[in-house]
Amino acid sequence: MKVSSKGEYALRALLLLGNHQGAVMGIQEISEKTLVSIHYLEQILLQLKKLGYLTSKRGAKGGYMLYKQPDEINLGEVIRELEGPLSPMSCASITKYEPCPLEEGCQLKPLWSLIRDTIAYILEQTTLEDLLENRVSLIKGEDLVVVKRTS
Repeated sequence: MKVSSKGEYALRALLLLGNHQGAVMGIQEISEKTLVSIHYLEQILLQLKKLGYLTSKRGAKGGYMLYKQPDEINLGEVIRELEGPLSPMSCASITKYEPCPLEEGCQLKPLWSLIRDTIAYILEQTTLEDLLENRVSLIKGEDLVVVKRTS
């Protein structure tokens, strides 16, 4: 799995809007604060709106704001909707599985599946609110450890 610039910029915009929850932010301001070009940002914000994460207001004081609460925005869902499957290889994908001619007896598939499951678990356990509050989850063995990052 590789997060493209679209996924990265979408998360930047969601974080910015989450930090200004309840306020309408114009696309120019969002662009300046996320370092994303207005043209590319428009496409991303429209997609996030279509997916139900944002709402918009027209007019001179128009712009975008979160439609959902930060604790309702699951990063696993956002990344899957924007980027597609979380699996690093299609042979290990659950949603977009593609068979491989070498799959039978493949010793790499368990690794790709573990990577997929680990990425999915972490993203699915993380909300926008977790990022806003600097809560990051790590897996150690079978235990989930919440690490508080101080900046």
